[in-house]
Amino acid sequence: MDFKTERLYIRPVSISDKESIFAYRSDPETYKYLSLIPKTVDEVEDFIKKSSSLLNVPGSWFQFVIIEQLHNKVIGDIGIHFLDTSPENKQVEIGYTLDRNYRGKGYATEALTVVVNYLITGLNKHRITASIDPTNKSSIQLIERLGFRKEAHFIESLYFHGMWVDDLIYAILAKEWRKK
Repeated sequence: MDFKTERLYIRPVSISDKESIFAYRSDPETYKYLSLIPKTVDEVEDFIKKSSSLLNVPGSWFQFVIIEQLHNKVIGDIGIHFLDTSPENKQVEIGYTLDRNYRGKGYATEALTVVVNYLITGLNKHRITASIDPTNKSSIQLIERLGFRKEAHFIESLYFHGMWVDDLIYAILAKEWRKK
């Protein structure tokens, strides 16, 4: 499943993306909010291999890469966690990472709009969630701009990078997305 926007090409991740992903995910400014802090390109390759090669598999993570079309450069990724293992399989969690050199230019909004729209209209998902560090103000602004609402603020609920941290949960229902 591939998507094109005015400026972006979004496609499933492949092993050939490992160096590009390592470049932005190994940046300390970027990885402070990520669970994957790669020390080597091989760790990124393992991450890619562990991602599902099939879309919409309950309990799995599926990864897309975001490619800036003008320079044909991987600038980020979007992960989709197919949470719901019930027969209906209607709930997903999204996560996203963008190279710091491409932030503030609307790329994440553009990419997530297409992916969320596909999850709701193409895969008929009922609810999409995002887990965000409360200190990640730009991510909060992004997800709110897309119409997600804050559902919870969990206090010290995640042990992350050697300490207990808070976690915000944002969500949007399909009916809310369609009204946008």
